[in-house]
Amino acid sequence: MRPLKRSGEIFERASKIVPGGVNSPVRAFKAVGGAPPIIRSAKGARLTDVDGNQYLDFLGSWGPMILGHSHPEVVAAIQEAAERGTSYGASTELELLLAEKICTFFPSVECVRLVSSGTEATMSALRLARGFTGRPMVVKFDGCYHGHVDSLLVKAGSGVATLGIPGTPGIPAEFTAHTVSVPFNDLSALEAVFERHAGKIAAVILEPVPANMGIVPPVSGFLEGVLTLAEKNGSLAIFDEVITGFRLALGGAQEKYGLSAPLTCLGKIVGGGLPIGAYGGKREIMKMIAPEGPVYQAGTLSGNPLAVTAGLKTLEILEREKPYERLEKLTQRLAGGLADQAQQAGVALQVQHCASLLTPFFARSLVKNFDDALDADTTRFASFFRGMLNAGVYLAPSQFEAIFISMAHTQADIDDVVSKAGEVFRKLGK
Repeated sequence: MRPLKRSGEIFERASKIVPGGVNSPVRAFKAVGGAPPIIRSAKGARLTDVDGNQYLDFLGSWGPMILGHSHPEVVAAIQEAAERGTSYGASTELELLLAEKICTFFPSVECVRLVSSGTEATMSALRLARGFTGRPMVVKFDGCYHGHVDSLLVKAGSGVATLGIPGTPGIPAEFTAHTVSVPFNDLSALEAVFERHAGKIAAVILEPVPANMGIVPPVSGFLEGVLTLAEKNGSLAIFDEVITGFRLALGGAQEKYGLSAPLTCLGKIVGGGLPIGAYGGKREIMKMIAPEGPVYQAGTLSGNPLAVTAGLKTLEILEREKPYERLEKLTQRLAGGLADQAQQAGVALQVQHCASLLTPFFARSLVKNFDDALDADTTRFASFFRGMLNAGVYLAPSQFEAIFISMAHTQADIDDVVSKAGEVFRKLGK
């Protein structure tokens, strides 16, 4: 690779006027060392930085680029939509068409409201749950990240864990007093919380397959148990499918596991790479939202025509191409290859995956929850990350994030990554 001279200059300038030099903490290289490459363009499965270096990309803009970057059909649709205007602040037929698609793929979603981000979706879903039930409390799971909502930055994964930020600075204790966090994959802990706070819990929110503490699949019966306990106690279960929606299947984790949640949050893929989010669920719950009901939520750019257009085209391609079996096979090939190479090099590695999501944990035993994830060797991950970046492979700069496989990746790409990882593992094993 060429030296990151231009990238370094840009990052140095940015650091003077942008906190940490980045506009989202997860883009920082603080946990892995060094300054990030500054990206100029992306096409298919590859990124190119301002210094002319090319990377095989497994970040995928943190999930939405399931088709690969700059898919020609999506780009053409966005260009056509832009010529008609970029924002109206008024309703369009496109919003209806995307809402209909969402309801078709997620049968549990009878009514849906579009917003501009996943954070907005979870924030609004919690407000709705409280308004519908008349209860104040929310239960989340350790290591599950639901955006930077004040009440949900309790034992959150993602950038909070990566940067080692203690507690929730800037958030008054009163804001989190009604949030309880319990270990993922532990139904007995959830049951105990319901007993301790009987009649007070409005909702239980979770990532059905956490991707923000690394990929941690649910154990058998866990998701079903969450739904049962919530219903039994008069609470609403909220599935945060911002990452899993349209990635595990067209109907997300709910389709994959044969489940139905009262409320669902979406983002990422539903916008085809442009900013969007959505939350929806049973009609009797959603009718509480203004202007139909008293729970207020609004947004000038909600249902933005460019984002909706990109999302519609992306879902159309996914429905047409049906890529999920191929994506899962590529993911399994990568998982098996990484595990084999690590074993040969004497490096302790747990490769955990689900559908087209994967995380290589530098740990000696299976990661079942957030505490297990925190026991992973982040120093060794940082060395692995830098080795892979130098070899032209772009991963998330954190042990607690996911690798995303896209339709643009080929078997040759996967084999190339496995080969390069083997070289890095051999150096780590010395």
